[in-house]
Amino acid sequence: MNWLRKIGFFSAFIIPSFTIAGFYIGGIANLSTLIFVYAFIPVLDAAIGKDYKNIPKSAVSKVANDFYYRFITYCWTYFQLAFLIWAMWSVTTHTLSIFEMITFTIAVSLSTGGIGITVAHELGHKKSKLERFYSKVLLMTVSYMHFYIEHNKGHHVRVSTPEDPATSRENENFYAFWWRSISQGYLSAWKIENKRLDRKNISRFSIHNQMIWFTILPFIFAAFITTLISAYIGYFTIIPFVFFFAQSILAFSLLEAVNYVEHYGLRRKKIDEARYERVAPHHSWNANHLMSNFFLFQLQRHSDHHYNAIKRYQVLDNYENAPQLPAGYPSMILLAHFPPLWFKIMNPRLQKWNNLKAV
Repeated sequence: MNWLRKIGFFSAFIIPSFTIAGFYIGGIANLSTLIFVYAFIPVLDAAIGKDYKNIPKSAVSKVANDFYYRFITYCWTYFQLAFLIWAMWSVTTHTLSIFEMITFTIAVSLSTGGIGITVAHELGHKKSKLERFYSKVLLMTVSYMHFYIEHNKGHHVRVSTPEDPATSRENENFYAFWWRSISQGYLSAWKIENKRLDRKNISRFSIHNQMIWFTILPFIFAAFITTLISAYIGYFTIIPFVFFFAQSILAFSLLEAVNYVEHYGLRRKKIDEARYERVAPHHSWNANHLMSNFFLFQLQRHSDHHYNAIKRYQVLDNYENAPQLPAGYPSMILLAHFPPLWFKIMNPRLQKWNNLKAV
């Protein structure tokens, strides 16, 4: 069974395969990626069920250090670059209907955002300079490089508190959260980086300011690929440039939908005016649905991730004392886009969890 689980983490590559096939078939086939993600994976989750097993403590070190699991994330980094450049080339050199253009852009973002940012998130927490570099490369492809700073030094410090832009509040709908998290998260990343430079007595207006680079690099990348494509076809076109940022917006919006789901309504207790209780497993919603965890590199075991941020995805634990989502992320993300349904399902669950904690 171990080898089946190891192969399972390669399932993420199925999603862009549907996108590529759907593009060349054309027409309604471009919906295949969306149907697979938002219908077929939830069906598989329901049919196969949940996996509550944890890696035995005696085997954690061996599994955590197994290069195979890092190799998958490295493969995805190179694949995403190639996949995105192919997508930019394809929308430029093929005549697409409005329907095809919209559905193809959404489909691409499900890979660059749903999988790509998940991999970037995993790599960005590691000590290896190579893994952190790959994280930044992936985030550049979705124009969300500030996430590297804000998530690690902001969100993980302030999670489940009113000070955290990426923690959704009880009765806050996804659309209000989307704007708050994006705008305040970006500004927070600037503040964190400025403080870092101030401590080192380095000018904020220098090449050492990561946020300056993080802001302009996506534009440089998009302009460079657009120039290459334009040169190859013999005339200038803005299409790849516009497509790049369209898929970026959809990709990081998908990330924000995940953020919305992960901590909805959960709060850490305040110890005094300056401190909150330590982050614990019960400050994140958890999901143990086997299939969606394969596709998302066990991101759904989010409770352990926040409890042990440096821990590798393959050894994340299930915690019985963590609040549990009623379904995997694909279903919950879809639900989040319909606030009345979200509140109807999640508010009673949140209230039940709060009452349980109070006992």
